Amino acid sequence: MVNPRRITHSILLSSLIAGSCFGSENLGIINVDSTTIDDRFDSKQTEVSNTSTISGESVDQAHIENIQQVLNKIPGLTTEVTGGDKFKLHIRGVENQRYMGEKPGVAVVIDGVPVFERTGSVNIDLDNIESIKVVKGGASYLFGEDALSGAVIITTKKGAKNSYSAVGAETGSFGFRKYLARAGYANDKLNFYVQGSKRTTDGYWENGGYDNKYLNSKFQYYIDETSDITAGIELSDRMKDSHGTVKGASEAESNPESAYNGTGDRDYSRKFDVSLAKYFVTYAKELNSNSNLLVNVYQYNDDTNFISAPIKYDLTGASVTDDDAYATNNDYFQIQRGIKSELRTSGNSFATLFGIDLRDNYYENKTNIQQSYCTRLNFAGTACYSDAYKVYAGTITGDDKTDENVYALYGEVKYALNDDFVVTTNARYDRIEMDYDDGLHDIRLDKKFDVGSYRLGSTYVLNDATSLYANVSTGFRTPTVSQLFSGDIDPTNTKVESNHDLKPEVSYNYEIGLRGNTAFFDYDVAAFLINRNNYIMANVGQYSSVDPSNPSYSVTQYDNIGGMRNKGIELALNTDRKKSVYLDIAYSYIDAKFTEYENFNLTLGNSYGQYKSGAAFTNPSKQYTIEHYDLTGNTVPRVPKHTLNISLNYNYNDNLLLSSEINAKSSYYADEMNKIEIAGQATLNLLANYVYKTDKSKWEFFARVDNVFDKFYYNTARSSGDANNDGVFNSEDLSITVNPGRVYTAGLSIKF
Repeated sequence: MVNPRRITHSILLSSLIAGSCFGSENLGIINVDSTTIDDRFDSKQTEVSNTSTISGESVDQAHIENIQQVLNKIPGLTTEVTGGDKFKLHIRGVENQRYMGEKPGVAVVIDGVPVFERTGSVNIDLDNIESIKVVKGGASYLFGEDALSGAVIITTKKGAKNSYSAVGAETGSFGFRKYLARAGYANDKLNFYVQGSKRTTDGYWENGGYDNKYLNSKFQYYIDETSDITAGIELSDRMKDSHGTVKGASEAESNPESAYNGTGDRDYSRKFDVSLAKYFVTYAKELNSNSNLLVNVYQYNDDTNFISAPIKYDLTGASVTDDDAYATNNDYFQIQRGIKSELRTSGNSFATLFGIDLRDNYYENKTNIQQSYCTRLNFAGTACYSDAYKVYAGTITGDDKTDENVYALYGEVKYALNDDFVVTTNARYDRIEMDYDDGLHDIRLDKKFDVGSYRLGSTYVLNDATSLYANVSTGFRTPTVSQLFSGDIDPTNTKVESNHDLKPEVSYNYEIGLRGNTAFFDYDVAAFLINRNNYIMANVGQYSSVDPSNPSYSVTQYDNIGGMRNKGIELALNTDRKKSVYLDIAYSYIDAKFTEYENFNLTLGNSYGQYKSGAAFTNPSKQYTIEHYDLTGNTVPRVPKHTLNISLNYNYNDNLLLSSEINAKSSYYADEMNKIEIAGQATLNLLANYVYKTDKSKWEFFARVDNVFDKFYYNTARSSGDANNDGVFNSEDLSITVNPGRVYTAGLSIKF
C-alpha cells in the first residue's frame, strides 16, 4: 500500500524546503503559493503580500466561544461578533462604517467555497478548523467580487492525522454549554471522519441566547501515488435572537443586559433561524514533479428567516411597547454553486498558476408584514396621519429572485530575476451577469459587468534572515440589485430612484513590508495605503433620510460619489512556541478617512412626525428636521487608530500550558459625523490547558477566564440619527452592545 504522506505533492515539499530560511543559496524551486481551492502552500519566502496564518491546533487550544478570540492575534483584522460563533470581518478598517447586512469587503473562502451569507455575517464550525489564512490587500485578483481589502481562507480538517475519534464537553458563564462527538478512521488508502457538535447559551443579554448544531464529515481517497479526491459536507442549524443592544450611554450603564421595559432600544432584526448546507468535492493530481492540477466542485445553501423593523406606532398612532412587535417577516434563500480548476507549475526560476472560476448563484427574497402599523403621525402627534400611511398585516412587500452568473479567468506568474529577487504578477477577468425577476411588480431586469483586477509585486532577499516585499493590488465590488434598480423595483416609492449607470467600486492597495527572523523572534512589519474609488453611496448618506424641503436631497439614489483612504502600519512578532516561555505580539495603526462624502442628512426629532425647518422646529417629540453635513475628511467610524494584542505563554512542563493575553484598542468615533467618541479599553484573558496522554488516548482539561478584571466597555457602538427624538444628537442616541464582563469557561475533551 502507498503511504498517504507521499500523496502530499512535491510542490509542497519543495516550498517548505525553500521557505525554511531566506538565504539566496536556499531559494531552490520557485513555487506559486496562491490558491483559491486548497491552502496547501504555506511558504512566505516569495509571497509579495502581507499574510498571516493561524493553525487549527491553535484554535483548538484556545477553547474559544467565538472566532474573534483568535483573530485578535492577526494585526489589521477586526471582527464584530453578532452572536455565538457568528461574526462580521473587517480588514484594515474597510467597511467598518457599515453595520447592517451589507457585504464585509472581505472574500471569505471555506474549503474553496466563496461564502456570502444573507445576513452579511459568516458562520463557521469552530471545532473543525485546520487553518485560517488571511491575505491582506486587494485580493480580487484571486477571489473576485468583494475582496476590497483582502481574503480569509478557512480550511476545515481532513487527512489521516484528523481521522481520530473524540468526545468533549464544556460549560461556562450564562448557561454556555458545548458537546462534541467525533468518529474517524484511516488506512493507507483512505481516511474519513464524522463529527457532530452543539453550542448553546442563555446569553448575557435579554433574548441573547443561541442554539447552534453542526454535523460535518470529510472523506479522502488516495486514487494512486499521485492523486486523491476529497468530499466534504457540513450541515448546520442556528437559532439566535437578539444582539443585546440598548439605547444610549445612560441605559448602557443602568441596563447593560438590555432588559426591555417598553421604552428601551430594540434590535433592528431578531429571531434568526438559519439552516446552512455546504457540499464540495476536490480532486488533486500531481501531473509530474513540477506541476499539479486541482478541481473543486461545490454547492452552498443558505435558508434564513428573521423578523425586522421594530414597530413604533400602531394603526391608531399609539406608541407600541411590545418587545416582539416587528413589522416584517423575512424569508431568504440562496444557493451558491460552482466549479473551479487550477493548474500550477514550478521551476528553478519560473512558476505559473492558471485558473478558471465558474459560479451559478441564485438568491430569493420573500418579505411580508406580520403586524399592522402606522408610518406617519398627524401634525398633533396623536393619531395616524391618514389611511394612506397605514400598513396592514399580511401585505406581501417583497417577492423577487436573482440569478447571478460569474465567468472568470485568473492567473499568476512568478519569475526569479536572480537568486535574491522574485517578481510576481497576477491578473483576473470577471464577467458577472445578473438577472432580476420581481414577482410582486412583474418586473424583469438584467445587468452585466466586465471587471479586471490585478496584483504586481516582488520580494528581495536582503540577507539570510531578512526579506523585503512590496505590491500594488486591486479589489472590486459590483453594485447590488437594490442599488441599481430601487425605483424600478418599487415604482410607487417616489423617494427612491434607480441608477442603471452605477460602476463597480474599486480599491487600490499599496503595500511594502519586511519579514524575517532573529535569534529570538520572527517578525513581519508592513505599511499600507488603500484608496477606494467609485465608492457606492446613497446621495443622502448611509442609513439617512430624505429632505422633503430640498429638491437636491429629496430623492434617494445610489451613485459612485464616495471615497475613502485607509493607511497604516502592521506588526506581527512571534517567538518560538517550543520554548518554556513564548510571546506573540500583534499591533496595528490605522488612519481611515472619508475623501469624498459631500452630503449626509442627519434627522433630528421624530421622523414619524411633521417636517419642520429652522425656527419652526420646536417640538422634536412630534416633529423632525434635517441637518446637512459635508463629511469629507472625517474619520471612518468604529476604526480605532491603535489595536494591540499581546499573548504571553508559559509551558510549565510537557503537560501544562499557562497563557495570558491582553487586548487593547484606542478610542474611536461611533458615528460618521465624528460627534461621539468612544473611550479605548484593554482587557486581560487567562487560560490554563492541561494534557494527559496514554498509549491510546489524549485527555485535555482547560479553564479560561475572559475579561479577568470585569472591565465595563462596549462591544459595539453605532448611530446615524436622533434615536430618542429629543432634537439633539449625542451619546444618548447610540445603539450599544455592552460587553458581558468577566466570563468563565471550562471543559474536558478526550481523543482516542
